[in-house]
Amino acid sequence: MIKTPKERIEELVKLINYYNYMYYVENNPVISDYEYDQLYKELLELEEKFPQYKLPDSPTQKVGGKPLEEFKTVEHKIPMLSMDNTYSDEELIEFDAKIKRMVDVRDVDYVVELKYDGVAVSLHYKNGEFFLGVTRGDGFRGDDITENLRTIKTLPLKIKYKEPIEVRGEVYMRKDDFEKLNKERKEKGEVLFANPRNATAGSLKLLDPKLVAQRNLQIFIYQGFLNNGPKTHWEVLEFLKNIGFPVSPYRKHCKNIKEVIEYCNEWQDKRFSLPYNIDGMVIKVNSLDLQKNLGTTTKSPRWAVAYKFPAEQVSTIVKDVIVQVGRTGTLTPVAILEPVLVSGTTVSRATLHNFDEIKRLGVKIGDRVFVEKSGEIIPKVVKVIPEVRKGNEKDIQIPTECPVCGSKVVKDREEVAIRCPNIRCPAQVKERIIHFASRDAMDIEGLGEKWVNIFVDNKLLSDYGDIYYLKYEDLIKLERMGDKSVRNLLEAIEKSKTRPFANLIYALGIRHIGIHASEILADEFTSIDEIKKASLEKLSSIPEIGPIMAESIKDFFSNEENLKVIEKLRKAGVKMEREKIEEKKEILAGLTFVITGTLKNYSRNEIQNYIKKLGGKVTNSVSKNTDYIICGSEPGSKLEKGRALGIKIISEEEFEKLVKERMSE
Repeated sequence: MIKTPKERIEELVKLINYYNYMYYVENNPVISDYEYDQLYKELLELEEKFPQYKLPDSPTQKVGGKPLEEFKTVEHKIPMLSMDNTYSDEELIEFDAKIKRMVDVRDVDYVVELKYDGVAVSLHYKNGEFFLGVTRGDGFRGDDITENLRTIKTLPLKIKYKEPIEVRGEVYMRKDDFEKLNKERKEKGEVLFANPRNATAGSLKLLDPKLVAQRNLQIFIYQGFLNNGPKTHWEVLEFLKNIGFPVSPYRKHCKNIKEVIEYCNEWQDKRFSLPYNIDGMVIKVNSLDLQKNLGTTTKSPRWAVAYKFPAEQVSTIVKDVIVQVGRTGTLTPVAILEPVLVSGTTVSRATLHNFDEIKRLGVKIGDRVFVEKSGEIIPKVVKVIPEVRKGNEKDIQIPTECPVCGSKVVKDREEVAIRCPNIRCPAQVKERIIHFASRDAMDIEGLGEKWVNIFVDNKLLSDYGDIYYLKYEDLIKLERMGDKSVRNLLEAIEKSKTRPFANLIYALGIRHIGIHASEILADEFTSIDEIKKASLEKLSSIPEIGPIMAESIKDFFSNEENLKVIEKLRKAGVKMEREKIEEKKEILAGLTFVITGTLKNYSRNEIQNYIKKLGGKVTNSVSKNTDYIICGSEPGSKLEKGRALGIKIISEEEFEKLVKERMSE
């Protein structure tokens, strides 16, 4: 029987969504890639020819819409809490005993699910249609990433349930898609993602849904909130699956904790056969009434716990040891390994931390060693197998010179690390500049590892002070540096001159001084010059700084080369002091601000934090309670809404004038 275009479109949508489900959720493809592509192509052509029949849940709708201006903040009606962790059978038994004590019952049944290594999200449906998706955020409020979530092939845009419903799930990236993404980034000279979870989180933060669609993210749903019906968590999962949600097929209803432990142990090795990463199992009390009675702490539910797998150890051969030089000159030995599969990924390098660790382990080149991934991410050598030595293994020599610049290495009495003292060492120079331009430091967008290497190799940068003296005519000559890229970079460099004082301190790259210590110093001192003049006693007396950090600060500001670089920054116009606002912190108290468009001197986070520090309030939506809209370039719909409500609209400069006026009152 010949089908009408409308009927064929409906049939294709149903078929392709089913094939996506079988491939990504059930891990059981039932059609070849070629056949799938042909069906998808046919659907595209029919929808182009008969757009009036295009369905809202069509897989062709998952390519992403227009770029977003920003992510709005949404409050969770029910907090998205984290879970307590367990690491052994004994701890699971204690969890079970505690549950029984709290609710005074003899028997408790559980549901055990895989603990996906991804990003948790909350999804909202009304009249059967997906309309809101929110990140976990701080557990109480998160970002509205609805448009990005729409691009996920396995997320149903339409379900067979008309009542309002909230469900929660984990967005993840398959291992093969992760490898493909990192291969593409490497070819483009972009920074590689550390792992699939890191790539997933980065993808969901993109403001352009079209780019998110290219990442091929997936999702599993693990929780749903229903007003009535199911009495157990198992029934909830079955119900969610029946109305169209992708629920993992790898879950088990266990009648006691013994079955829970058996199922967890079963997945110790099986996890590596999955096309995506898991880092443990999740155990939940099955009865919803019991869950309610058990309740939650401020951080986690009492009725659920995560069982984390121990790190997998595998053996391989140490083929060689190379030495890497870090930002502060620390020399780190790295073992070059015979490639081996560890926790689902191929490992060919592992850290040896320092030369004292090499001595402790007794490792030699040619040794067979055990390797594991610390936290399932960073490979490290944990043990040598001396029994299988053949006699031709070689001792690892402690370098007396820097492998990059040839300078004689030094070792501090208090530390195990050896360092290259030459701050002009090319390896250090590149790492210092990368650090200086990083997000938590001066946040210079576009100045990543790839371009830092090129600029240093082309002698355009010899330290991070040179960043502010880069010229258009020099940059435009470089291969793959177009007019727009150059102008964007120079604009980002100019914008970075007014970064907060704490960011500048952190950007300097003082040994032992992280972002938290930088914030402490920024609260204690008003300028770089004041920090430079501070005595060792003064620095040591600051809470959380202490003698080691204090000595590191004094050493940094006693170095003539460092002082020359700081002078370059000063002459370039980089702000070297903090805003003197401490005396009147509440000058914006009682005022509510909304920000729209792109600002020149502040990122969105910076101006929001600045307003809050002065006692003001920042919201994402315009209402009659809004006092001011701060408007930058290319504003969104908030501007029109503000005008309609008669709200005062001010520029960035007018906002700064308002702050100065209130300070002087």
